[in-house]
Amino acid sequence: MDRAIALARRGEGRTAPNPCVGAVLVRDGVIVAEGWHTAWGRPHAEVEALADACRKNVNPADCALFVTLEPCNHHGKTPPCTQAILDAGVREVTVGCADPNPAVTGGGADFLRSRGVAVRVGVRERECRDLIADFRIWQTTDRPFSIVKLATTLDGRIAARTGQTAWISGEASRREVHRLRSWCGAVMVGGETFRTDNPRLTCRLPGYEGPQPLAVVVTRRLPETPHDHILLIEGADRVIFWTSPDQARSGRATRLKELGAAVWGLPEGGHGLDLAEGMHRLRRDRNTHYVLAEGGGRLAASLRIQGLMDELRIFQAMKILGDEDGRPAFAGRGAISMEECWSFRLVEQSFHGTDLYLRLHPEE
Repeated sequence: MDRAIALARRGEGRTAPNPCVGAVLVRDGVIVAEGWHTAWGRPHAEVEALADACRKNVNPADCALFVTLEPCNHHGKTPPCTQAILDAGVREVTVGCADPNPAVTGGGADFLRSRGVAVRVGVRERECRDLIADFRIWQTTDRPFSIVKLATTLDGRIAARTGQTAWISGEASRREVHRLRSWCGAVMVGGETFRTDNPRLTCRLPGYEGPQPLAVVVTRRLPETPHDHILLIEGADRVIFWTSPDQARSGRATRLKELGAAVWGLPEGGHGLDLAEGMHRLRRDRNTHYVLAEGGGRLAASLRIQGLMDELRIFQAMKILGDEDGRPAFAGRGAISMEECWSFRLVEQSFHGTDLYLRLHPEE
């Protein structure tokens, strides 16, 4: 199952709105064939593993199948994997976690059992559920999966007191962020980041020719001079401003729309702009499945407060700013005791160059 999990991760960001899934065929304790879901519309992991077995002249009927997610038992872009498993003669299937779709939960496992296949569910379940955290959001809500990315110093600062953020993390971390941008449908920053950094918010990997993500700017203060901002110079048609209803009706909003940008007035509540409304519109109107929030401690805190942070990715440089007035990774909450801390669960850790990389999920 560990190998199936590693294979599933290769499809990250490419399978939406399908989940990342990996599968291996095992004979006499040895992995003899494997596959993963490579992209939406392509064969599922089980079918890829069966095809790999065919290429290697391995008889699947002599093997046990390990798959990270319960095999599908319904027609979508591809036929049901349960039938492919039966047709191949596989008689033993081990599943990492059940399908979270309320309409089909238990369907694949129960169908296989009813046809005489031995099925067990729940091996490496937590790790397999983490693989499909995005899929669970798509199945149970009408919004995109939200990833907050922060580059911080060891003392938790994302910028100097002046707002200057350049080169906290190293080249390897920046390359990973561009990889994330290559498959996230929208990149989001707060107004202060927009004004201070004047960012492009594009994927600039060498040789990348795919579509650029939408650029979402969350601010109550729309720019007075749009031509001062590189986002609006290079392609206003990919920029969306989330702002207050009053600002959305202002002359500044009219000028931005004339350039080709969109301006969405969001309702306001006790925690500022209702970011959930913007998220719903991104999914509904722009078919966005992933949002990468990159800039601003207040934006990061607002997303967490409003229950819209599905994943946190931190690139921590081996640096210390040492200035209590430096910009913190999260800001604006006003918690006064350690009991009020937000808790996270570590999903993955590694290094990108000399930067410590942490991937975390909020505690459920």
